[in-house]
Amino acid sequence: MLYHGFELYQRSLRAWNPFFDISRDMLAQSVGYYTDELTGKTLKAMLEAGTDFTKNYGKPEFGISKVEVDQGKFHVNQTTVLQEPFCNLLHFKHKDFVKRPRVLLVAPLSGHHATLCKSTVETLIPDHDLYVTDWLDAKHVALSKGKFSFDDYVSYLIYFLEHLGGGSHIIAICQPAVQTLIATALLSAKNSPAIPASMTLIAGPVDTRINSNKVNDFADKYPREWYKNSLIQTVPYGYAGSGRRVYPGFLQLSSFMTMNISAHMEKFQSYFQHLIGGDMESVDRHREFYDEYLSVLDLTEEFYMETLDRVFREHHLARGEMIWNDERVDLGAITKTALFTVEGENDDICAVGQTEAAHLLCKNLPADKRKHHVQPEVGHFGVFSGSKFRDNIAPQIVEFIKSFDR
Repeated sequence: MLYHGFELYQRSLRAWNPFFDISRDMLAQSVGYYTDELTGKTLKAMLEAGTDFTKNYGKPEFGISKVEVDQGKFHVNQTTVLQEPFCNLLHFKHKDFVKRPRVLLVAPLSGHHATLCKSTVETLIPDHDLYVTDWLDAKHVALSKGKFSFDDYVSYLIYFLEHLGGGSHIIAICQPAVQTLIATALLSAKNSPAIPASMTLIAGPVDTRINSNKVNDFADKYPREWYKNSLIQTVPYGYAGSGRRVYPGFLQLSSFMTMNISAHMEKFQSYFQHLIGGDMESVDRHREFYDEYLSVLDLTEEFYMETLDRVFREHHLARGEMIWNDERVDLGAITKTALFTVEGENDDICAVGQTEAAHLLCKNLPADKRKHHVQPEVGHFGVFSGSKFRDNIAPQIVEFIKSFDR
């Protein structure tokens, strides 16, 4: 019933959108007194904010059309090279014919679309032959497509790496750091030709027992059945996935926003003041961020519950107890894949030390294949997007991948 109630609330909000939109346009065409004075500017700002607040935040597009490389500016061609029930593999290719490292960028499946990493993608395209996981919204996947579990996620990564072929590289942002380690260990144990040459793990929950924070504490706060009964909902009628049991994206979004509610309120106040003052460059930056941030997707019940249990409550990987399809996962098998871990000093979602733990677990990896970096003064999103990522972190990733490319 919670999902149905949210749908009703959303539809009632969207019903107001034409009112705000039309009223804003009428005011813009007015030549009266109020359009120039503070009262008129404030009214216009209220209508603009109302239009933004009531619009439908659907799945955004990457929309990356050009890239600048050493030889100049080139058109970027985005194609879908593989289509699976719960994920598409995207390829971003530009017409600079210089050979560049093949890289699989694994976007997180944690409530947002892969386009949350748009800045990451834009930054990495010039130096790499880039592939990106585009996870699908579970509410749009018909029940006939079957389930999608934690183990299925790992299977997808193995399949994608096999498609890219030997010598490719993998970058995981946040949640998929765990699955990336598992997939690499499984390929390594079989001495597969698809073993990645390097893996870069950015702010991933490899061992959440280290520097436990509010996110980790919430995972242990209630009995397991509470999460299943309180958070798992049934997709309502009207979607392709009607009847599927999911963890709704709007619940994940509400939890993230609640954690930093004061920061979001400050951002909205600044946005409103920029609207009144006519600072549309700042307004556009605000809209660009929240258009992405407020666009969410649902996770399947089995994937959410298994991730909760195996990563956040029972710490299977960190304890050396991870099982994939009845096969024990041995991170000690990783000896050929270079490892780079990246963390943010102020990360309140994945605390410092949780990703670095991968080095301890990959116990047989030579010292010359290891690197760790903590970026000062950035939080969770700043570790894979924004100016500090572009200026400080991305260049290190580029050099790390280049040094192990073969």
